[in-house]
Amino acid sequence: MILLNNSHKLLALYKSLARSIPESLKVYGSVYHINHGNPFNMEVLVDSWPEYQMVIIRPQKQEMTDDMDSYTNVYHMFSKEPQKSQEVLENCEIINWKQRLQIQGLQESLGEGIRAAALSKSVKVEHSTAVLLVTEDILKLNASSKSKFGSWAETGHPDDDFEREIPNFKYAQLDVSYSGLVNDNWKLGKNERSLRYVKRCIGALPAACMLGPEGAPVAWLTMDPSCEVGMAYSVEKYRKTGKMAQVIVRYKKYLLQKNIPFYVSVLEENERSRSSAKAAGFFEASCEWHQWTCYPQNLVPF
Repeated sequence: MILLNNSHKLLALYKSLARSIPESLKVYGSVYHINHGNPFNMEVLVDSWPEYQMVIIRPQKQEMTDDMDSYTNVYHMFSKEPQKSQEVLENCEIINWKQRLQIQGLQESLGEGIRAAALSKSVKVEHSTAVLLVTEDILKLNASSKSKFGSWAETGHPDDDFEREIPNFKYAQLDVSYSGLVNDNWKLGKNERSLRYVKRCIGALPAACMLGPEGAPVAWLTMDPSCEVGMAYSVEKYRKTGKMAQVIVRYKKYLLQKNIPFYVSVLEENERSRSSAKAAGFFEASCEWHQWTCYPQNLVPF
């Protein structure tokens, strides 16, 4: 595999990956953040250049110091020939199979190669899947390199019911001081490693909320290093009041204005979240969200 660290080549890759959306969205979003400051210190590997078949995004070596930190030890994959992923993964040192890690992608066909490569390393694999939700705008994304993070509250003038101002409620940037609140209510969080990850996401990437009458967030969402929107949560008192839908619509508008890619994954059985996303203009993509969680024998959970 070839390390791609030239800005011109990374921009060329970004534009090329746009032609494979939605299957490439996980890697496309990662390259977006790499091209805009690389706040999570990721790196890009391709099997060949300029013609490539496989792209793998991983954290730089200095980031992966904790063998148990599956929030950090995350790889994003896209392949034009997923059936050949086993050969690549078995014959190179791209994946550190000695760590607990996650491999994420939007192609189910990657799974066979991942499982075979893991088996050859005596690594246990758990596969999970979710519904991938996108917007029409994302499917038409142009690969502009001019997008910039700007002022959070700048979402334009309210132009529909979702954006009208509500007394005692205010749409705002989610402040990093609320990381503990987000972590405590995140289904995949509630531990020290996840808290570090949440702080990093909120501090470095777009995150939004609705502040309630007491000045604290009552609904919020964040973004991850691959531009996936997640950690969405509404305080129980304000569920079914439209607060989350309002946050999603205004957040989505901001991202579109800045040409920042985004998408959502929701568990199939989570009808409430799927309905909220669809009400905000998302629809189910032609592919699904996939994650392969890998455990070396000495780190397999009981």
